[in-house]
Amino acid sequence: MTELPADLGAAVRRLAEGRQGLSDSSQRISEHYRQRGASRQVIGGADDAIAYALSRMPATYAAVSAVLDEVQVRAPNFAPRTLLDAGAGPGTAAWAVAEAFEGIASTLMDHNRSFLELAGHLAEGTALAGAELLKADLGQFELAKRYDLVTCAYALTELSDAEMLVSAERLWRHSDGLLAIIEPGRPRDYQRLMAVRRRLIELEGRVLAPCPHQQECPLTEPDWCHFSVRLNRSREHMRMKGGTLGYEDEKYSYLVVARPGIGASAPGRVLRRPEENKFSVTLALCGADGLETRVVPSRNKPAFKAAKRLDWGDATGSNLR
Repeated sequence: MTELPADLGAAVRRLAEGRQGLSDSSQRISEHYRQRGASRQVIGGADDAIAYALSRMPATYAAVSAVLDEVQVRAPNFAPRTLLDAGAGPGTAAWAVAEAFEGIASTLMDHNRSFLELAGHLAEGTALAGAELLKADLGQFELAKRYDLVTCAYALTELSDAEMLVSAERLWRHSDGLLAIIEPGRPRDYQRLMAVRRRLIELEGRVLAPCPHQQECPLTEPDWCHFSVRLNRSREHMRMKGGTLGYEDEKYSYLVVARPGIGASAPGRVLRRPEENKFSVTLALCGADGLETRVVPSRNKPAFKAAKRLDWGDATGSNLR
């Protein structure tokens, strides 16, 4: 299970010490998130930003880390030196990137000064120390430089449909290598992400993950493509969320788009949890030719063994035949 880096978790807890009302702020922020409200409407000061970090940072970090794990599998030679974390909030995605790519120079951009101030405090004395903090609106920004890696995590969801597409184009223009967009794993956000996907393909982007093809997504409503990652809940996290379980499952959708020559897409992707018995494993797949239900019989021992190791969201190889 995924959890925040020890120094990040300790820094958040240190900043939270002695502050009253964080649980109430966390509940209000979580409810606002479930209602698809914009963070600017609930993050008004330092206490709100810290409450957000306590309640939402672990799940966002887990989802971004899972996407970056896939990036490293799909593009093992990709070694970015510069990062733009757009809509950075308290810098959650930048922390995940710093864990995945050592020595990367980070720029954290957000419209909310409270988030940026918190990001600066959390970065002190860590791998993110010296990161550039840039106050700019995701819907309107224009920067003078480009970056090897651009991330945008749980931020496009706050924009209107029209603003979202304009911002996605802007993010792509600022990327010299990869653009990774992570959004909530809800049907509405998946549909919007597919509009972004179509536009970026028109702009000659190549989908590196999760899709194994460049064609229109073959899923139809009420189905949608999303993934899940399990994360540990700290004592503070459980208290902020009012939870009793020591873990949480975060649902997310994502899109990684690459410039030419970077990495290779997977042959296929498992869309839901496999159905397994002693005779076979049945896989619901998205492949180069669209949707497929593949039954791997136990008599094909190598393929059956490989199929048993697969789970929802995993990429497939050529060893299932």
